[in-house]
Amino acid sequence: MKYAFLLFASLILCVSCQNNTQTEDINPINWKKRSVDLPMNDTLTKGKSYLSVYSEIYSITEHRTINLTVTVSLRNVSINEPVYLLDASYYNTKGDLIRSYFKDPVLLNPLETIEIIIDEKDTHGGSGANFIFDWALNHSGHEPLFEAVMISTSGQQGISFTTQGVTL
Repeated sequence: MKYAFLLFASLILCVSCQNNTQTEDINPINWKKRSVDLPMNDTLTKGKSYLSVYSEIYSITEHRTINLTVTVSLRNVSINEPVYLLDASYYNTKGDLIRSYFKDPVLLNPLETIEIIIDEKDTHGGSGANFIFDWALNHSGHEPLFEAVMISTSGQQGISFTTQGVTL
């Protein structure tokens, strides 16, 4: 009986220690479905914004890092007017392009928010990663807001912080 209990306890311990972390989005955005044709009039104002993000940060020394999950929020703060996102490009610490998220303009309805998630295991961006967003809106619209929340938890320790984009 003693051995059966030890075997059972060992089995439970092994199963509970397995890492079942998924690195794919639960509900990935289908950018192609969200794409639209830009209005043909010349009333659109174009802009560009910069957002710093951190897929990893240094801890204790320059030789130890903590990986972070990044949630990038693309927000239309206008109550009445849409925003058109023309490009969302992700760059690493050295300024090298990692990926662009869509090729065709994407519509962001009034007060709508969409998100880009950088998985914790994706450290391509490094400690100095950033996004450049190109966007367009009607003259009466408000500039979109770009924010990021970075988070990591391990055991009893957790870390989180935010950044906010700036217009270039």
